[in-house]
Amino acid sequence: MYLLIVTGVSGAGKSNAIHKLEDMGFYCVDNMPCEMIENFINICGKASKNIENAAVVIDSRESVFCFDYLKLYSVLENYKIEYETLFLECSDDVLMRRYSETRRRHPMSESIVDGITKERDMLQIFKDKANYIIDTSAIKPNELGAKLEELFYKRSNSGFQLLVESFGFKRGIPLEADFVVDMRFSPNPFYDVELRNLSGMDKPVEDYIMRDDNFKKVIDTYAEMIDMLIPQFKKQGKNRLMIAFGCTGGRHRSVCAANKFEIKMREKFNTKIIHRDLINDGIETKLRFEQ
Repeated sequence: MYLLIVTGVSGAGKSNAIHKLEDMGFYCVDNMPCEMIENFINICGKASKNIENAAVVIDSRESVFCFDYLKLYSVLENYKIEYETLFLECSDDVLMRRYSETRRRHPMSESIVDGITKERDMLQIFKDKANYIIDTSAIKPNELGAKLEELFYKRSNSGFQLLVESFGFKRGIPLEADFVVDMRFSPNPFYDVELRNLSGMDKPVEDYIMRDDNFKKVIDTYAEMIDMLIPQFKKQGKNRLMIAFGCTGGRHRSVCAANKFEIKMREKFNTKIIHRDLINDGIETKLRFEQ
């Protein structure tokens, strides 16, 4: 297991960092007492699902436990696990502004200035041992996410994911979709008695649908557009994009479109395909026409 210790001064962006790491597939724990790190490692080792990458936030809130930080590193050395430390830094004036804007109390003192000074002294050991130091004084949350991707993308077991979904408009548009493509412009195989009980997964239905030249043009056009947009979305810190193809019932045209689109994109991106209404629409159709 690889363990990343996320630490740094309060207000530098540790919460944003841990959320980003979680999106990247890390198992994350915020505000973990150092004394629990040994139990945490043992629990991870017994997990039903193998935990390859974990991240824990340890910071000045630890002061209430009066724990020796050096002991933390001794424990990690004894367990012989791979670990690194990420320290988030920020200038005093920016920290002051952030605390003023959020009206939050500093964890180390009622006085923000005093709290920042005490915290820097307390966390110096982490900074001295840090493998990575990121100064967030002049960067935005999404830019911090991009930096974390650059540093830890090789360890990410998820990274960017392109979700491709088929659905039926009669059951509603997927609320989580970023792009919705209406495939109802194309002739509907439902009205062909021989094809009605089949789906877009079947070759006869696919052949019927692909006779429409516009169907293929729409797939190609959206593939080109999404291919162009994904790098821009990733720059904004977006790790997931969903494009949903819809038809009336979600069984024929939308399924075929989603399959064709996913095949075009899978070589470039981590893709996952979902056929939301395929089974339910098949059941409804069967019941409707057997009565």
